[in-house]
Amino acid sequence: MQPRLPEEDLPSMTLMGHLSELRNRLIKALIGVAVAYAISLTFTEPLWKFVCRPAAQALESLGYPPILYIIDPMDGFNIIWIKLPIVLAIFLSAPWVLYQLWAFIAPGLYRSERRWVVPFTVCSAALFVAGGAFAYLVLFRYGLRFLLSIGRGDGVGAMVSMEHYFGLFVNVVLGVGVMFELPVLIFLLTAIGLAAIITPTSDVVNLTLLAGPMCALFALGVFASYLYTLRREGRAFPWAIAALITGGAGAAGYVAWRRLSSK
Repeated sequence: MQPRLPEEDLPSMTLMGHLSELRNRLIKALIGVAVAYAISLTFTEPLWKFVCRPAAQALESLGYPPILYIIDPMDGFNIIWIKLPIVLAIFLSAPWVLYQLWAFIAPGLYRSERRWVVPFTVCSAALFVAGGAFAYLVLFRYGLRFLLSIGRGDGVGAMVSMEHYFGLFVNVVLGVGVMFELPVLIFLLTAIGLAAIITPTSDVVNLTLLAGPMCALFALGVFASYLYTLRREGRAFPWAIAALITGGAGAAGYVAWRRLSSK
C-alpha cells in the first residue's frame, strides 16, 4: 500500500472550478492563435513563395512548368490570406497553446508532479516544430517528386491545382508535426499501458522516408518511459554499462563500414 500523502499535496478543485479553468485556458489559447495569425498576415506573399518552393522544384526536375493552377477564382484569396496564415499561426502559437494545455492539467497533479509542466511544454513544442520542418525539408519535397513522376511518359502529364497542392502540404506538415509528438505520447501513456502511431500518408516512398525518424522517436519515447519507471521504482539506470555497449556497437559498426568501403 502506498503511503498517504499530506493533505496539502493532494490536488483539489470543484467541478465548476474545472470548467472555469478550462474556459480561461481555451480563451488564452485562442488569443495566442489570433495574435500569431495577425503576425502571419504581415508576410503572406513571401510565405506563399516559401510554401510553393517544393512544388516548383519537383515540377522543374520532371520537365513541367513550375506553375500551380487556380481552378476556383476564390482559391488564391482563401489560401494565401486565410488558410496559409492559419497554418503558420498554429506553429507560431504551438508553445503557448501547449503551455495552456499543461497548465490546465497541472491542478489535477500532485505538487511533486507539477514540475514536469515546463519540460513537457518545451519538448512538445520543439518536437511539433521539428516535425513540420522535417516534413517540409525532406518528406514533402522528395515525396512530391515521386508522386508527380508516376505515369510520366505514358501519356500522363502533371497539372497541379493550387487548392490540391496546399491541401496535401497541410496534411503532410501538420500530420508529421503531430507524429513527432510520439515520444511525449509514449511517456504519458506509460502508466496506463496504451500506445498509438499515426502516419499522414500511405504510399511506400513517404512511409520509407518516415521510417528512420519514427524508429528514433519511438526509441526515444521508450527510453524516456524506462527512465521514468526506474525513478518511480527507486532504481538507478546503469549508465556505465549502457555507455560500454553503445561504444562497442559503434566501434563494430565503424570497422564493418571501413571493410565494406575498402572493397
